[in-house]
Order: sequence, then structure tokens, then C-alpha cells
Amino acid sequence: MLSAILKIADNIESYICRILLVVFVTLLFSQIISREVFGYSITWSEELAVYLFVWFVFLGSSHAAKLSAHNRVNFHYRWLPKKVTIFLELLSDLAWILFNSYFVYISYDFVFNKMNLFWKSQTLGIPMKYIYLILPIAFVLMTVRILQVNYLRFVKGVEVKDPESKDMDDLMADSKS
Repeated sequence: MLSAILKIADNIESYICRILLVVFVTLLFSQIISREVFGYSITWSEELAVYLFVWFVFLGSSHAAKLSAHNRVNFHYRWLPKKVTIFLELLSDLAWILFNSYFVYISYDFVFNKMNLFWKSQTLGIPMKYIYLILPIAFVLMTVRILQVNYLRFVKGVEVKDPESKDMDDLMADSKS
């Protein structure tokens, strides 16, 4: 039971992203069918699809941080000593964490202190506070995932590598074959 809960917690962004993707693609498909076949437009579907997509993107960035799949310029690391490479990667992650922390602060302040309570979405009537709430949530999750990747890397000795990425050695081997 506990292991199932931990597995869900460790993959929460992935599960939510899958649900959001299915829902917003279904909404857009339904809107297209409704317009083209029935000549009727579902007024609220596009707005909801946009909001779901925004949530999908921000939670997806947190999931990418968990996979260590964010784009980085690291080609030049090939020519540097391993210790320098590790230090520079750690330094860039620290800068990323500092940026995220600042962004969490300003987005939290905006959502909870500066946002007008009467701002609502045009067709759905949802308070915009709930739409913008993804900003502090996603950046907190991203920070947690960056810390998790570095913990696994430096404390546990596990190299977290994006399953989709190829490093330069893989690319060179592919080009020779």
C-alpha cells in the first residue's frame, strides 16, 4: 500500500499530464466535430482546452525536470575535466533553483495577494486565481524534482538520464553505422 502511494506521488505530474492531454484533445476534437458536422459551436470548450494545455505545459516541465530532460547547452563539457563538468552542472542547477524560488515567491504573491478576486475567465466564469495557481505549484514541483535528481546523482550514485536523449557518443556511433 505504501509503495503504491509512493509510486503515485513520484509520478504525479506524469499521471496528471496524461489526464490533461486526453481531456483537452477530446475537447478540441469535440469542438471540431460539433462545428463541422452539426454547425454548432461549444462556446466554453476552447477556453477550457487552453487552460488545460497551460496546466499540461507547466506540469510537463516539472516531469521533464524529474527525468533530467530539460534542454541544456552541454556540448562544451566534453572538453572539460569531469570534476569541472560536475561543478558547472551543479552550479547551473543551483541557479535554476534560485530562479524557481524567486518565481514561486512572486507568483504566490500575485495569486494570493495582488490578484483581484473578481477576475474571472470570460466564458467559464472560473476565478482566474485557480488558473494562475499552476505557477507556484509547477515551480515548487520543478524545484523538488531538481533537488531529487541531484540527490539521486550525488548521494545515491544513480545517474538520472532522459530515456529519449542521446549523448554525443551515441550520436557519433549512430553516424558511423
